[in-house]
Amino acid sequence: MILGEVIGNVWSTKKITPLTGQPLLLISPQGMSGPPLVAADCVGAGEGETVLLATGSAARLAAGRDCPVDAAVVGIVDKR
Repeated sequence: MILGEVIGNVWSTKKITPLTGQPLLLISPQGMSGPPLVAADCVGAGEGETVLLATGSAARLAAGRDCPVDAAVVGIVDKR
């Protein structure tokens, strides 16, 4: 699990069928260096919110078994 901050939305004009209707967010991971991550939004998070990310097979389970994602937002942090 990774904590991160939503820094924007990712827009796509074409998606494969399992991703149709699945919102994608740009996430800046906290405590990690490197580029932002693109994650499927399973909880309705918005820009500026701190979120909890699942990666790997846990992300695929959260987003739906047929959804080919490597990162998914699975929770919104109310306070730390």
